[in-house]
Amino acid sequence: MAFTALNSRMVQAQLAPGQKLFSQRGAMLAYQGDVRFTPSVTGGQGGVLGMIGRRVAGEATPLMVVEGSGTVMFGHGGHHVHVVDLWGETLHVEADRLLAFDGTLRQGTMFLGAQGGVMGMVRGQVTGQGLFTTTLEGNGSVAVMAHGGVIELGITPGRPVHVDPQAYVAHRGEVRNRLSTAIGWREMVGRGSGEGFQLELSGTGTVYVQASEEKL
Repeated sequence: MAFTALNSRMVQAQLAPGQKLFSQRGAMLAYQGDVRFTPSVTGGQGGVLGMIGRRVAGEATPLMVVEGSGTVMFGHGGHHVHVVDLWGETLHVEADRLLAFDGTLRQGTMFLGAQGGVMGMVRGQVTGQGLFTTTLEGNGSVAVMAHGGVIELGITPGRPVHVDPQAYVAHRGEVRNRLSTAIGWREMVGRGSGEGFQLELSGTGTVYVQASEEKL
């Protein structure tokens, strides 16, 4: 199932019988056809144990299941929306940035310390993302939210991409990320450039960057 962008802040999904998708609760703006909206307890992840795990990790954004036959339009808070199509890859994204995603995708939760060890955990604190992030894997589409629109930057071996941690939205592919610092005496006395921390992403994949340093 693919999401179609109606404008920079709204997407549309075409549902057929037997198909389902997940979206943030309350994100439906309009629909046509015979469509049902049901609160999701598990969020499509591993039953009740998965639900408990997400809540412990702080990645338990309330979701609903959307099923039936028809056309549904989504948007939330006037945020910009960007559609990511996955072809057997894994998308790493904060749960509160998920507007809607294909019900065939496998949802999981990853400990940031698994990428970068202690610095991975520090990264979570610096970016305000916490110690965990959400993963979506498989074939399908994801609609993510951001401030001011999103650009896609390709990551290739030997050419890492450096991103302001506050502007980072998500990434996909075989990508390693680590937090790098460039703190000198100017930063210590409050006269630095304001770019003391950068997120370095290396490997093969794509990183999504928003046009703002503001969290959702």
